[in-house]
Formats: sequence, structure tokens, C-alpha cells
Amino acid sequence: MRHHLTVSPVVAGVAAFGLLFAAGAQATMYRYTDENGRLVISNTIPQEATKRGYDILSNNGRVVETVAPAPTAEEIAAREAEKERQKQLEIQQEQDRLLLKRFSHPDQAVRAMHRKIRELEGIIQLKRGNISVISSQLDSEQSRAADMERAGRDIPETTLEKIRRLEAQIRDIEREISAQRQDIGKMKRAYEEDIKRLEEITGETRILPLEPEEN
Repeated sequence: MRHHLTVSPVVAGVAAFGLLFAAGAQATMYRYTDENGRLVISNTIPQEATKRGYDILSNNGRVVETVAPAPTAEEIAAREAEKERQKQLEIQQEQDRLLLKRFSHPDQAVRAMHRKIRELEGIIQLKRGNISVISSQLDSEQSRAADMERAGRDIPETTLEKIRRLEAQIRDIEREISAQRQDIGKMKRAYEEDIKRLEEITGETRILPLEPEEN
């Protein structure tokens, strides 16, 4: 009498899954270099070895994927430096584009600088005129106060206050002129940088002098 071995569908499914799992587990192998420089093939890889790069192999020894070594500090620094260089290059290109939108030739920038200098110098001249007017008023008040002193009279507080106010006004305007002179210097340096850059990117050389001609 023959006996037939019957395998239930559930058992067969579990067995098949086990075989597939085993095949899948065997399919992943690693090839890497250990700390002594020896080539190692294993189904596991130490964390330290992953930094040196490794290959993932199939069960027949073929390379499925190559993982590059972790970058060194020098390589990271070099990459960051290159990124920064590219960033600065993009910034410079945008600045050049905007500069060429304003001026197509270095002499155009020179003329614009001259106009701005004359405008600011005109404002300074107006302020110097104000100082002259206030100085005249101050001289008058100081002369009157001196006359009172020579006559043995007390100088009224209103006169002293007016003298102090006029002196303060002159100091304030002189500070404004000094600040404006500094602004002119900064503006000239900025224009001169633009002019130099325009000569570089257009290949044209300025003909006009940087200093405006005296009127």
C-alpha cells in the first residue's frame, strides 16, 4: 500500500517564501577594503568600512552598485569653496548685467559721476552761503555784546542765547558739509570701481578724466 505525502497550501507557501527569503538574503553581499587594505567580501559591512567606499554584489558575484567613499575634509572644503566661487560668479554676472543696463561705455559713467559731483558741490556751496549769513548775524550780536561790556552793562541773557544758537547753527552746517564731503568721496570711489569694471567687460577705455573740469 502506497502512502502519498500531502503538503497543505499554507505549508507550501511558507516554504516557498522561506526559499525566496534565503535567496534574497544570499543576493546581497558586500565587497570592501578593511583597515589593513585587504579586500573583503561579506554579507555584512562594518560601519567604519562604509566610509572607504564599497561594492554591493549579487549572489553570483556581479557588482550591483558601487558606493563611493565618504569625502575627506579637504574634499568637502574644496567643494564648498567651488560652490562659493560659483555663487560669487553669479553675483558678479548679475552686477555686470545691471551695470551695462546703466552704462554702455566707461565715459558714460564718468559723465554721470561728474554730474553727481557738481550737484553735491552745489549743495555744499549753498550751505557755505548759509554759514556766511549766520556768521554775519553772529558778528553783529557779538559786537553788540562787546559794546555792552565796554559800557559796563550786563549782557542780556537773550543776547547770549542768540549768540550760542547762531554758533550751534554754524557748527551743525559745518558737520553737514563734512559728512557730505565724505559722501562725495564714497560716491567717487564707487563710480571709479564701476568705470574700471566697464573697461574690463566692454573692452573700451575711458577718454574723459576722472576729475570734473572746473567751471
